[in-house]
Amino acid sequence: MYKADQLAQHLRQLIENGTLKPNEKLPSLRDQVQRSGFSLMTVMNAYQALEAQGLIYSKAKSGYFVNDYLNEKSQNSQTIVSINHQIEINSLIFKYLKSIQPSTNLGLGSAFPSSELVYSQKLTQIMGQLSRAKQSYLRVDSFPPGNIELRNIIAQRYSLHGIATQADDLVITSGCLEALNLALAAVAQAGDYIVLQETIFYGAWQAAERLGLKVITVPEHPRLGIDLDAFEHILKNYPIKVCWLMLNSHNPIGFTANNETKQKIAELLHQYQVYLIEDDVYEELYFGQKKPLSVKHFDQHNWVLHCSSFSKTLGTNFRVGWVHAGKFSNKIQHLQLMSTISTNSLLQNALVEFLQHHHYEKHLRQLRRNLERNKKQMFHYLEKNLPEQCQIFSYASGFFLWIKLPIFVNSMDIYHDLIQQNIDVTPSQLFNMLSSQQHYLRLNCSFTWTTDIQHGLDCLIERIQDKIQ
Repeated sequence: MYKADQLAQHLRQLIENGTLKPNEKLPSLRDQVQRSGFSLMTVMNAYQALEAQGLIYSKAKSGYFVNDYLNEKSQNSQTIVSINHQIEINSLIFKYLKSIQPSTNLGLGSAFPSSELVYSQKLTQIMGQLSRAKQSYLRVDSFPPGNIELRNIIAQRYSLHGIATQADDLVITSGCLEALNLALAAVAQAGDYIVLQETIFYGAWQAAERLGLKVITVPEHPRLGIDLDAFEHILKNYPIKVCWLMLNSHNPIGFTANNETKQKIAELLHQYQVYLIEDDVYEELYFGQKKPLSVKHFDQHNWVLHCSSFSKTLGTNFRVGWVHAGKFSNKIQHLQLMSTISTNSLLQNALVEFLQHHHYEKHLRQLRRNLERNKKQMFHYLEKNLPEQCQIFSYASGFFLWIKLPIFVNSMDIYHDLIQQNIDVTPSQLFNMLSSQQHYLRLNCSFTWTTDIQHGLDCLIERIQDKIQ
């Protein structure tokens, strides 16, 4: 067991047995270094792991505190689930996405990591070599289900993580969003009920609106990521056809649910005969040594359609994704032929060579280190300078920070103020339909620290302070 895991386990035991009380302040990082004898980095990683589990929370300029998760769990379990028979969000998202496209924008609202970090010179060289080769244009195996060599490599990666997979289980898509949409269209039709997390990537809301689905949302849980009691209540009492969940490096909040939660979800899916579209596009952006498991790992009865992509690790120019479709493979291929037809052949061929020669793993290791460094730097700056009424949620994976503003501060107002200065942030209105949850912001913290980044954060801090005063 790693030292950070040892310390985290020790502190977790103190929290769960009541030695450390709810809302009690933990020793500062440096005090914990002196007490434990571990390095500052080890202590920081342990605290972040506990925060990712929802056992502790950080407060700007004050430190870390024990989360009153038992009380919050009780409150959440009594939450009435939200039922949305008609979703109308596409226009809002369209206007937002158009506003953050200009190259002059700072990019704190982007859902993609910094292009500086995901750029791979080796992959660019492979693309150049293939683009000059005539045979690259003569290959026709890009049509559904996609390049067989690429599917074999992805299948091997699944198998290495305990998910027995054959190439025929996979369909290559033009990014993860297409994989998600195709998977959803394969299992649901207008009028069906779908379960979404209360706060979730806006693409899920768009898909529900486009297909005419009835949405029931399940609340978040401060420790588990998703309220399992509410989830089971929904599956038991409503005719749910499908769920769409993100449980690793959640967008926008950032948490990763623990393995017990994922296993329980898989069991409930089988018990109530409900499909899951698992959005795992950020699966490779974990910090530390162990890749988190997916719900698909615990799926013994093929209720999970697992979707992912290379776009979050190699950049927007490599929008090649896939869906682990199983028995829905043929149906998804038919749907794909009626929409995008196929995924770019040159990109698929380049990825085959890039993955076969182990360039990808080296790239991922470097990317994770850089993301972790940049995220910590931005977190500490905001922790030091944001008004104390704000709370920052930072987890040990991904590149998002989720900021809770005072309840009377509308995040859409902050977005509108900042976009006039070519600084984009993402308001919670894009992720959550509840009017009571519109005081959150998502920040992309993948960028290497520059004076422009600091200026953008200073402008954000100033706008928030103005709203509070």
